[in-house]
Amino acid sequence: MKVAVIGAGVSGLTAIKCCIDEGLEPVCFERTNDIGGLWRYSDNVTEGQASVMKSTITNTSKEMMCFSDFPMPAEYPMYMHNTYVQKYLDLYAEKFSLQKYIQFKTEVLSVMKKDDFEQTGQWVIQLKDKKTDKVKENIFDAVLVCTGRNSEKYVPNFPGLSNFKGEVVHSHDYRKPTGYEGKRVLVIGIGNTGSEIAVELSAVASQVFISTGRGTWVLSRITDYGMPIDMTSFKRIMMKLKKILPQSLIENLVVKKINARFDHATYCLQPKHRVFAHSPIINDEIPNRLASGTLRAKAGVRTFTENGVIFDDNTVEENIDVVVLATGYTFKFPFLDKSVTEVRENHVDELYKYIFPPKLEKSTLGIIGCAQVLGANMPVFEMQCRLSTRVFQGKVNLPCCNDMMLDIKSKQEVLKEKYVKLHKHTVTVEYIEYMDELATLNGCRPDFGLLFWSDPKLALNCYFGPCTPYQYRLHGPGKWDGARKAILSQWERTLGPLKTRPLGFTEQPSKKNILLFSFVFVVTICYLLQALFF
Repeated sequence: MKVAVIGAGVSGLTAIKCCIDEGLEPVCFERTNDIGGLWRYSDNVTEGQASVMKSTITNTSKEMMCFSDFPMPAEYPMYMHNTYVQKYLDLYAEKFSLQKYIQFKTEVLSVMKKDDFEQTGQWVIQLKDKKTDKVKENIFDAVLVCTGRNSEKYVPNFPGLSNFKGEVVHSHDYRKPTGYEGKRVLVIGIGNTGSEIAVELSAVASQVFISTGRGTWVLSRITDYGMPIDMTSFKRIMMKLKKILPQSLIENLVVKKINARFDHATYCLQPKHRVFAHSPIINDEIPNRLASGTLRAKAGVRTFTENGVIFDDNTVEENIDVVVLATGYTFKFPFLDKSVTEVRENHVDELYKYIFPPKLEKSTLGIIGCAQVLGANMPVFEMQCRLSTRVFQGKVNLPCCNDMMLDIKSKQEVLKEKYVKLHKHTVTVEYIEYMDELATLNGCRPDFGLLFWSDPKLALNCYFGPCTPYQYRLHGPGKWDGARKAILSQWERTLGPLKTRPLGFTEQPSKKNILLFSFVFVVTICYLLQALFF
């Protein structure tokens, strides 16, 4: 079975490997000359080709963001500079011999159903060799679209912006602070990218303003005792507690915890929405820059003047030199036949599990990476590919079209009720819930009933510890013999790179850790007894 993989970024690379694992024949088309997608840093700005900033550091820890059967090297830091991510992707491609399946400098012009699609499920793909400009057509049995969602700029229609005489740049085109020295800069948008740009520029510009209409909750990469926040938060026990405890209680506890670092109201960042109604940002420096005055929070933009801006609270800032639009991205699949799926108001029209167009006569196309994950992206993309390749072969059967449509509409209603109405919240998923949902379909969700009896130590680590991607290699299709060892050694790889100086004494486990382990053990036994006898 011949599968076309469009794009050789993070999702494209794991798509190739998943095809190989399932005995399929992948052919990957990459329009640039290298792998990595946005993680391959380039000083050059190319429309439709995203790139990280020169200084980008991951906001998910290495153990949470790795592929499920390929742990990050032990010596890599807890949170990685973008160069480490690119090195990891290079290692991944080398380990599994992925490069030989990639045709570089090849652009996909169109993906159309073959005339006999109802019988064969095949696709006709028109390709352009960017080295020779030659165009050709190939036929494939299935297609994985892996072009990502961070390439097409989203630019709101700000009144007066066309009359503004200063420089206007989208965050897509921003690379480094060179050239912004001594300038007055306005950053519009306080997502992860906008906040990182504002913090970086505040070290060199004369003054930086960050405009946000809604405000935001701000988390740090590092939480109590220097632990990575995602490894302490994304746990199955936390997910369970979130379901059984009153929502108001959980929200109050979370807000209290967030404000313990710095009071968001005092720093003029506190939003009106509930803490879980909009994804928080990860930024370690914002409160320091606000406290030093090099960065100032402002309300939403009402209108621009020729050299300044008027905000929604009627305040005015004049002599603005540069406006940075950190306003996000829109989905776009210009090569894909609109009869397959269409993007409307940043909503990918009718995708089952955010992957499969439900009305296709044959399920031979998957769109990878559309979901806005509250957590790490890479393991989610991998799970989407693992499921897709088994669907293509008929090893996993999707529900009928009506059932898929009901599932899609149900999810849309939940999103409308749960989240603030923003263009990115049309495809928002929570990490553990979504991974479990896909893994259940694919048959590789961890079996905790079996695990607690056969391997209690591993079960405790999986249920009460971080939900790292290795858990989805313990059972079922794609089982990896190294998964158990990877789970039990994940904290060693996380904290090991910090051990760069001898302390002169042996670290002893704290009484707090011993008490915590005892508590976890007792709770687990009670849980098992209840499940067995009541």
